[in-house]
Amino acid sequence: MSIPHLRFAPSPNGRLHLGHAYSAFLNAAIAERLGGRLSLRIEDIDPVRSRPDLIAAIESDLAWLGIAFTGPVRRQSRHLADYAAARDRLAARGLAYPCFCSRGQIRAAAAADPPCDPDGVPHYPGTCRSLSPAEARARIARGEPHTWRLDMARALAEVPAAQAYTAFDPEDGERTVPVDPARWGDAVIARRDVPTSYHLAVVHDDAAQGITHVVRGRDLEAATDLHVLLQRLLGLPSPRYHHHVLILDPAGEKLAKSRGSASLADLRAAGATPEALRTRLREMSGFRKG
Repeated sequence: MSIPHLRFAPSPNGRLHLGHAYSAFLNAAIAERLGGRLSLRIEDIDPVRSRPDLIAAIESDLAWLGIAFTGPVRRQSRHLADYAAARDRLAARGLAYPCFCSRGQIRAAAAADPPCDPDGVPHYPGTCRSLSPAEARARIARGEPHTWRLDMARALAEVPAAQAYTAFDPEDGERTVPVDPARWGDAVIARRDVPTSYHLAVVHDDAAQGITHVVRGRDLEAATDLHVLLQRLLGLPSPRYHHHVLILDPAGEKLAKSRGSASLADLRAAGATPEALRTRLREMSGFRKG
């Protein structure tokens, strides 16, 4: 049996806050409980919002908090060619297609009350799905901006109807969770500015790094449906998943720098110690040692 391998994977689009610290702490605690190891991945595919100073700040904050990682840090921005190759494999099988529609065009083509994905985004109406391969190639050759979308109907036709993943709780065993990828519609798997999306990159990286257990927030629980489908289509293994509670602000909103949530740097400046913060995180998690 392979050694359990977990990862903490922040995006460098702002300073880490208490919610990030909670997730990092929980990953480290579960890795220790399982006798496994924990790696750091920087999910920096956004060429505008991902900045070197924020990456350095993430590493500094995690070191201050006392979270130890093994192996080299994986930077997604250095593996864009790998994601493009995965996208191209799906496209070659007719499972992905280029979409040239702007957001305005998509809104204009949508039905009056369209179905929406779990993030509340209306399903793509399929405008570009019927483009001939020749027309699509010609438009790409002309340099027209485009995303790549998963053809959900074709994708589901290629995998068994019954799909599920294994959810685990270090305190309470495992269970099987059925998935419904269709609720995501023809999801974007590659953006206009980079040859991938979060969904495609994270699925590829979990397999490339040999990740066996994924511990992340409940805000990503619904995305697991799409990730399981992509894993099946690309012939990749599925990790076990644990979706932890989110740390909310007094108004009941998810912590975010855009809403003024205090960063770890703010807490450090106010006199917080890593020991006190780790104690607070352990109490918040209810996670027992041993």
